[in-house]
Amino acid sequence: MTESSRESANQIDDQGHAAGLLTVPNALCLVRLLGSPVLAWVAWNQQPQAFLWLYLFLSMTDWFDGKLAILLNQRSVYGARLDSWADAAMYTALLFGLLRLHGPVLQSEWLWMAAAVATYAASTLYGIAKFRRWPSYHTKMAKTSWLFVTLATIAVLAEWSTWPLRIAACAVALTNLEAMLITATVSEWKVDVSSWFSLRSAQSEDDAQHPES
Repeated sequence: MTESSRESANQIDDQGHAAGLLTVPNALCLVRLLGSPVLAWVAWNQQPQAFLWLYLFLSMTDWFDGKLAILLNQRSVYGARLDSWADAAMYTALLFGLLRLHGPVLQSEWLWMAAAVATYAASTLYGIAKFRRWPSYHTKMAKTSWLFVTLATIAVLAEWSTWPLRIAACAVALTNLEAMLITATVSEWKVDVSSWFSLRSAQSEDDAQHPES
């Protein structure tokens, strides 16, 4: 791959676009990161309603930080990594909370949840093993999974149904499998890859424009 293609594929350099570390998107990520232990504490103290509202608040910070990073031109490699760490903390607290609050109900769903957790662990460890960095792709499929997980959380806490949880687990597993495909495809660590298909398309176009001699 040529130097120009590497620059276009990375999209974000190590210095970020404009501001430093103190940006609005990074602040939202910190809120989510620091709020995750509080979320787990609320669940431990058996407060399902407070748990739901706090999770929804933290989840919305995940939605807003990406939008604001683009609108305010404050995207950065550090921000992408911080976002991934905050997501990992939030979803760990969410899983703990759901098991704490509705463990007996979720016992029959353990295979679905295990598939989501196992594929996430495999995807993350694969990225770390290959690049010595946490994967931070933020694909379109990941954003879709965010919606399914939020709907599943509401359904479980409201004791409506566990079917949304199964759908969310499948979406998460597919997201993680795609992340593994991206890790296997790229030769260097990247952030903000919209999808494996878009990555392959960009690589094909680059190869056509810059054939190796």
